[in-house]
Amino acid sequence: MTPSPTDDPRTLVSTDWLERHLKDPDLRILDASWYMPDSGRDPKAEYQAAHIPGARFFDIDEISDLRSSLPHMAPPPEKFISRMRAMGVGDGHQVVVYDGAGLFSAARVWWLFRLMGKTEVAVLDGGMPKWRAEGREIEDMPPIVRDRHITISRQHHLVKDVTQVAHSSKLRDAEILDARSEARFRGEVAEPRPGLRSGHIPGSRNIPFGTLLNADGTMKDPAALRAVFEAAGVDLAKPTITTCGSGVTAAIISLALERIGHRNHSLYDGSWSEWGMYDDLKVEKG
Repeated sequence: MTPSPTDDPRTLVSTDWLERHLKDPDLRILDASWYMPDSGRDPKAEYQAAHIPGARFFDIDEISDLRSSLPHMAPPPEKFISRMRAMGVGDGHQVVVYDGAGLFSAARVWWLFRLMGKTEVAVLDGGMPKWRAEGREIEDMPPIVRDRHITISRQHHLVKDVTQVAHSSKLRDAEILDARSEARFRGEVAEPRPGLRSGHIPGSRNIPFGTLLNADGTMKDPAALRAVFEAAGVDLAKPTITTCGSGVTAAIISLALERIGHRNHSLYDGSWSEWGMYDDLKVEKG
């Protein structure tokens, strides 16, 4: 079986790759499924009913900074360490993250590991839907977990706060890329979270995350990804800041940038949940 051109254990791996490595002792698989509150889906219940063998459930809402009023902000390093140790994920492990939508929330956890200085982490291309469609093995048994030491080194350059984003919006010194739908970006529909204004950060460009994916939920190849960015007028010579509704699908853009070799990117963790809340921050429509 020839390796897929997808396979890069630091960004994206195919279902073939994962099946070949399923029994590797230092492989750790994480089910990072998360859905919009109105989806009617329960990711934890779905995990308990069926998951890729050996997978642990990564709860994006719980492994976050619960001191913040904003949804699933990046957790403090000590919380990340304690949760990963309890899940048996640590130093020397190759981590593969998947989700139940195909390629949606898994990219957020990929970014979170990188924020914590862990680079041996990849997203499963096509996720659980592709894995199941191909008739590969699933189980409903929880894995046997052994505590594993983990050391982290937070990479502060990979995340931006509202002040930094406002500065870049004003100076136009970075490309701000918004993963929300065109209708939300243009301010033509109400935001799913109550109390938020509609529109986008001034000077930002719209890269709806679905435009980076194929019809089967896998990520487009690097040449096609580059074409999406170029069609949107993105200057890839500039640093980029990715954003979305709450910092989840922004990470799909971050993953796509990494796939095309664009390394100078960061993620606005508060995203529109924060920007849309404050009347003193300017909003553009259309």
